[in-house]
Amino acid sequence: MNHKLVYPDYKNCIANLPNSIVKHFGGEPAGDTLPMADACLKEEYRNVVVFLLDGMGKAIVERHLQEDGPFRKNLRGIYTSTFLSTTVAATTSMMSGQQPCEHGWLGWDNYYPQIDKNVTCFYNLVQGTDEPAADYDVPRTYTPFESIIEKIQKLGKSAVMYAPFWEPKTDDIRDMCDRARRDCAEPGEHYIYVYWNNPDGLLHRDGCGAESVHEALLYMEQQISGLAAELTDTLVIVTADHGHLDTEYAVLQNYPQLMDCLKRLPTLEPRVLNLFLKEDRKEFFVKEWNRLFGDRFILMPAEEVIEKKLMGTGTPHPLFRAMLGDYLAVATGDLTVFYYGEKRFVSNHGSLTEDEMLIPLIVFA
Repeated sequence: MNHKLVYPDYKNCIANLPNSIVKHFGGEPAGDTLPMADACLKEEYRNVVVFLLDGMGKAIVERHLQEDGPFRKNLRGIYTSTFLSTTVAATTSMMSGQQPCEHGWLGWDNYYPQIDKNVTCFYNLVQGTDEPAADYDVPRTYTPFESIIEKIQKLGKSAVMYAPFWEPKTDDIRDMCDRARRDCAEPGEHYIYVYWNNPDGLLHRDGCGAESVHEALLYMEQQISGLAAELTDTLVIVTADHGHLDTEYAVLQNYPQLMDCLKRLPTLEPRVLNLFLKEDRKEFFVKEWNRLFGDRFILMPAEEVIEKKLMGTGTPHPLFRAMLGDYLAVATGDLTVFYYGEKRFVSNHGSLTEDEMLIPLIVFA
């Protein structure tokens, strides 16, 4: 089944939110601000706290949370993720205020031509292995960016980021709320960015309708809304990097004729595969891919991706074109094509369907 597609709006997108925050603290935005956020930030709040709940798209919020509950009552609007609608691209945009074509963190795995390897960006590993990509951090060396944390700190103001996998590690979002509460009580101005890795992990494992997802969202809503009610002179924003969609799956390595056409394994994401093809096998690959998957994927030449500005309207990073390869296979239906056989997530994200692309902006003023 094909789904309604939503294309990224780079004037109403997660890449715009950090630019509104930088502007609020007196800094220079990296790009366009987010009008919804600008309207909320007109008051001179001393503190701004952002909770990014990974995977909590519009459809997930509507499926699991009551209309009269704290999150939906304080919903200021719906906006789009980046393309790809995935954590690496979207959270890097949230950190930098840049669009994916600008910062170059395009997906979970990126091709880096300087070392001629596919690299799992967040871990600096060769794709699909535990082998370091190099004896230095490849993504941060070749695709560095200035975070808004750094920008705000340069203005002489407090700015911090918390995540569950950084010390002190935690598996309870209540701990994150406690840290934010303590920071907001300190003198001066504060920007606090909290990244939380659920409901994404639960959605991948259990699916969009799972009771585990429902219970986790209720708990997150309770903890964050409780914090917001306690704080004064503080704007609390809750958002997501992308949504989720339950999918079926196929495994690319089960199609040896397609594999024989590839120069290297695909990069980016299983919902949007980045394809580098052997010159003499391109025609066969296109026909065979479309025969097998054409009802649930669009096979898009890299030039079309650039022309349509799917990954951003800004000045592309110097590596952007080399990272794109020849084609992007973009999911339009409920099929995910994994590179390997071991990953069998129930729910996935990365592509252009409505459930993957639309995210909420929730504001407690």
